[in-house]
Amino acid sequence: MKSSLLAGGVVCVVAAVLAGLFAVTGGVARAARTGSALPAQAGQPLAAPPAAASTLANQINRAQAVIDDPGSSSGDVADAAFLEQLATKRLERETRGARQATLALLRPQAAATVRTDLAAGASLSRLNVPAKHFPRWRIAQPPGPGTLLGFFREAQSRFGIAWQILAAIEFIETRFGRIHGLSTAGAQGPMQFLPSTWTRYGRGDINNQRDAILGAARFLVANGAPGDIAGALYHYNNSADYVAAVQDYAQRMRADPRAYDGYYDWQVIYARPDGAFVLPIGYPRVRPERVQYP
Repeated sequence: MKSSLLAGGVVCVVAAVLAGLFAVTGGVARAARTGSALPAQAGQPLAAPPAAASTLANQINRAQAVIDDPGSSSGDVADAAFLEQLATKRLERETRGARQATLALLRPQAAATVRTDLAAGASLSRLNVPAKHFPRWRIAQPPGPGTLLGFFREAQSRFGIAWQILAAIEFIETRFGRIHGLSTAGAQGPMQFLPSTWTRYGRGDINNQRDAILGAARFLVANGAPGDIAGALYHYNNSADYVAAVQDYAQRMRADPRAYDGYYDWQVIYARPDGAFVLPIGYPRVRPERVQYP
């Protein structure tokens, strides 16, 4: 079932981070988007000096601490998660030595998260081709993380599919339902079903969060899960890279349940040949915001 927006070659979740993108206010990491820096050449590796590695590592460590603290406000978690999202994409573009220098300075939990995100991002990048034009999507605020978690856990209880697997699928497919629109293959809804596949495995409304999550679990069971979860995921999207990315994100959420709260706040970032853009809540009424490289 080529249900994914990724399978249609439409989404490219490739972000960049500005030098000095992150300001720390009152001990809480906050990500600030600006347009003051010139974009780097496409594919040009960034060689960060030791001071830059230390600064970036400190910012990631602070962001991870905010995400892991159950007492953090939802706004602070959102800021910290966006910082980690962009910091990870910066690390993807750096030289191997610079990347390792930053990773070596991270605390264990932050290092585990970033290593997972780098591995999953590398897998997904092989599925994506930047598009020339902005997509005909609508970006909307999804249900709260607690509400979605309830749907994932219900599916786990009914079908035996680990909730983290279902969460990882929706995270990759539509950023937990932020993206409303069709893939180039015609897939739709928060879990990206082709209408023909939905007719067979879905119940209710393809665009309804609960119905779509339960439909995805039903599809996975019909294709060998939970015994052969990798095989079932391959049926969901015929790509070993996709399977690897889902399993990477799911494993991180198993190891650290607070990782789900961080991933919930990752934004929709869309790549074009002329740069990467955040598609904010309210798009297309609200204009995309360019994210530039240092």
